[in-house]
Amino acid sequence: MSDAAASQAAISQAERSRWMSCLSQADPARLEAAWAMLTPPAPPHRWLRQPETGLVMLRGRAGGSGQPFNLGEMTMTRAAVLVEAPRPLAGFGYVAGRAARHAELAALFDALLQDEARRPALLAGLIEPLQAAAAEARAARAAHVAPTRVDFTTMVRGHD
Repeated sequence: MSDAAASQAAISQAERSRWMSCLSQADPARLEAAWAMLTPPAPPHRWLRQPETGLVMLRGRAGGSGQPFNLGEMTMTRAAVLVEAPRPLAGFGYVAGRAARHAELAALFDALLQDEARRPALLAGLIEPLQAAAAEARAARAAHVAPTRVDFTTMVRGHD
């Protein structure tokens, strides 16, 4: 098994999916700041696929587990880069909306996170803080809507 194949095998699909999801939902300004602060400087890279915007079909299931149906379309931007780290690493970015730079940064960080030397620092300095911020935002949103929650319980009345 080559070094590249061994490295890819070491990254679980779930781990990569976790950081790709985090990057796609992150605030682009935070990604831009993290990119500017990279040390050592970011390695050279080239496009595999320049950012392009298109539509994706969103699918749902009736009741969560029933028949699938097409919910509608959503705008999405995707990009792919090849980072010339110690060895070439391909990174991919998919983001909601028309955000070419966000897709580019997501792809760049995806590639860098595949580099074993950079991964621990990027996970600790970028991914974990982004996940914490997302969890905090979800908790704040849940706290904001909690007072409007209605509990529909049915009371059974007996006959005397």
